[in-house]
Amino acid sequence: MATHKDDKKSDNVAKKKRPNAHVLSKAERVKMEKRKEARRKAKKKAQRKRAVASFVILIFLLIAFAAIYALSFIFGLKTDNLGGGKQPAKNESLNILVVGMDIGDVDQEGNVGIRRTDTIMVFNYNPVTDAVNIVSIPRDTLIEVEDAYDSDGNYIPYWKINAAYALGGEDELVMQVENLLEININYIVEIDYQAFRSIIDAIGGIEMYIDRNMDYDDDAQDLHIHFTEGDTVLLDGKKAEEFIRWRKNNDGSGFVDGDLGRISNQQRFMQALFKKLMNPLILLDVPDVMNAVKSNVVTNMSGSQILKYALKIVNNSGISMHTLQGYDEEIYGQSFLVVEKSYNADILDALQSGVAISSVDRTSYNILVLNGTNTNGLAGSFRSDLQEIGYANVTIDNGEATNKSIIICKDSELREILKSDTGISKTSKDASDYPEYDAIIILGEDYN
Repeated sequence: MATHKDDKKSDNVAKKKRPNAHVLSKAERVKMEKRKEARRKAKKKAQRKRAVASFVILIFLLIAFAAIYALSFIFGLKTDNLGGGKQPAKNESLNILVVGMDIGDVDQEGNVGIRRTDTIMVFNYNPVTDAVNIVSIPRDTLIEVEDAYDSDGNYIPYWKINAAYALGGEDELVMQVENLLEININYIVEIDYQAFRSIIDAIGGIEMYIDRNMDYDDDAQDLHIHFTEGDTVLLDGKKAEEFIRWRKNNDGSGFVDGDLGRISNQQRFMQALFKKLMNPLILLDVPDVMNAVKSNVVTNMSGSQILKYALKIVNNSGISMHTLQGYDEEIYGQSFLVVEKSYNADILDALQSGVAISSVDRTSYNILVLNGTNTNGLAGSFRSDLQEIGYANVTIDNGEATNKSIIICKDSELREILKSDTGISKTSKDASDYPEYDAIIILGEDYN
């Protein structure tokens, strides 16, 4: 219990006066606020530095991660059964033969030697001009082969180029391509459909607009293609294979120009593929892509060469795509495409000179050609003419009958280019009925 003395002491303590608080002047308050602001800025700056440092470290780790995979890729490529490549001389054009292999005879095991080349392309890169020309060779192209016999032992001199691999392997195929294009092939890359599927899956698929109904079934190859016109589909590896292989439907309808139409579809797909590969985010898919290539692609290029030239080609904005042209001829009851050099003068000159056929990037445009006449095959022939000068994405169909040809295009620059390329003078800007195309060309009775 507290005593009176304690109470008195407590009262004295309570009654002690506190020292007077110092009142800050205006100048002192301003100075204090400046110190606080300086501390806040210093803190934010430190946070930014840490964020930048973290980002740099992340990028470094990604690059290091990619480099590790690149090294494993370089030393892990398949080169079995391929001869040595031919390193181009300094400033000399590089020619890479890329072939897509079919599955061979589905009823026979160990059938690698009898497989055919379902897709044949030459990638031409000139290091001086930085031009890239990609030339597709139709698989029905006529070639002459020495000492070639059919299954009954009959000597057969004339074959389609897609049989060259089965007849004489890579050497025969390379020789035939060199003769057709009047160039030297430096390297060859063989990709089967398993490799193609794996690579497309590794980059997350390719989005494509479906411009026609596709319904085809081949039980022997376990190939079933079903796409609906007007859909935009994210194609995984399996669906992408179906898309690029389609030529006709079960009812016989399809590309009016056969393999040329299929090649146009393939080039449209490749354009979308290149666009995706140029996206910086593809860096995240590098390990999967390299594993897919290393496991499934056969080539006589070194891994370092593939990395070097792939970057040159994929990052090139001036890629020109072309298809060898010719005329149809029936031999042995089969239809062959006879390549006519005069039809391909621009392509052959471009391969020799190392320049793109045109400075205009025609490969990026989606063109629709409608036949408004009674002339069968006119749109297909017109598409071939467009492909010859670099238009890779050309779709054809029948249109309403009309007397006057017309170019329908909102883009004034493309409109003028098409007027010059086609000789069609009548134009319109109203393309609202065809939003998925950059230009629509309607062929009338006046076109010849």
